[in-house]
Amino acid sequence: MQANILAITVGTLLALLAAFALGSWVHSRSFGAEKTTSLEQSQVGLVVSGILVVLGLLLGFTFSLALDRFEQRRMLVITEANAISTSYLRAQLLDEPDRTRLSNLLIAYTDNRVNLATAASDKRPLLEQNDRLLTQIWAGVAAALDTPKGRAISTPLTLTFNELIDLDTERKVARTANIPGLVFATLYVFLVVTAVVVGFVLSGKRQRYLALVMILLLTLGISTIVDLNRPTSGWIRESQEPMLMTKKLLSQPRSDFDQFKRVAPSK
Repeated sequence: MQANILAITVGTLLALLAAFALGSWVHSRSFGAEKTTSLEQSQVGLVVSGILVVLGLLLGFTFSLALDRFEQRRMLVITEANAISTSYLRAQLLDEPDRTRLSNLLIAYTDNRVNLATAASDKRPLLEQNDRLLTQIWAGVAAALDTPKGRAISTPLTLTFNELIDLDTERKVARTANIPGLVFATLYVFLVVTAVVVGFVLSGKRQRYLALVMILLLTLGISTIVDLNRPTSGWIRESQEPMLMTKKLLSQPRSDFDQFKRVAPSK
């Protein structure tokens, strides 16, 4: 079971504080009250600056990876909501019972997709329901193609429902595409080493306060990256507002789509 974000945040903070304390202890044991020359101070400052620059680049690179994946998931929600809406509207062009069958299946599918994206517990039952609904939806499309109206709109009907099924796969893959563990391991090594070096270099009381602020900010940054990298269990999740807007469309009375239909003349 994966550790939650709060545990990772606290663990990272404690690890960085321990590394900073280790650096301070090594400095006191090695140099004590020995004074360093201005040349030595400038050389040490150059090394520390270089380490901080590399750490900043690693943080920026990792944050960019996590944010790109988050943005991809967010855009897929919008694309899927549009595909569901289009599929639902095209289903209204069919005759009964195909129209009602596909409409009800799309409503159930949309509800399940929203629940799947927001569920905090075991998602396996929802995933099984998702796949079962997709099979039923395609079976409904196949049945509709045997009717005159279904054959008349067979191309746009199959295209939009094909897109719906493709987006299901894309969203599943996007929610499992995480940052490689080696990248996180490298980042954590740099974080710990940086904390040790800063603890070794800084000795004044005011400098230690500044170092504590830096450690807190680094912890906040790494926690945000970890959270973005957990699309199914983190606190930062893509908004489901497009899907909720689609549910409003699907909740309209179906008679609204028939208000301008021509009535066949009575014989």
